[in-house]
Amino acid sequence: MTALSSFLSRTSPSSASPSPTSPLPTPTRRRLLAGGAALVAVLASLAASPSPARAGEPAPDGDRLTVTVRDAGGGADGTYVVRCRPSGGTHPDPDGACAAVERRTRWGQDAFAPVPRDAVCTMQYGGPATARITGTWAGRRVDATYDRTNGCAIERWDRLVPLLPEAGRAEGAPGA
Repeated sequence: MTALSSFLSRTSPSSASPSPTSPLPTPTRRRLLAGGAALVAVLASLAASPSPARAGEPAPDGDRLTVTVRDAGGGADGTYVVRCRPSGGTHPDPDGACAAVERRTRWGQDAFAPVPRDAVCTMQYGGPATARITGTWAGRRVDATYDRTNGCAIERWDRLVPLLPEAGRAEGAPGA
């Protein structure tokens, strides 16, 4: 008998008085039983759901991103496919692209989340470049759009360079 099932059998709310093996009053046993059942449900859901790949582990089947870039200039426009661990695809820098997404991957967070509606952003224009990223990453569907219409959007874009191309930099500027 597992420790959890042994614990649950001792804390069963069916008996009205404490048993010799469980000195806890009935209300306490009911709370513990409910908490134990909730824990079992959470653990079962975690085991059934895909999790983000950890560094050095193979990517879940189907992890693949398609990146479509428009109006970025410098020959960066086009549609590219990126696969990681091992890196590959048609992207000009698959290793760098994979590293950019890995840096943004955190358990329970969307690496491609849009800028929050209540964000305060600088009113600067980063150019006409747009991008769309579709596919799957860390077992989750991805369908995200990017532009450079304000400071928040520029920063969001730049976090994924080189998955997204460097855009909006003047000739001779650092990183250009």
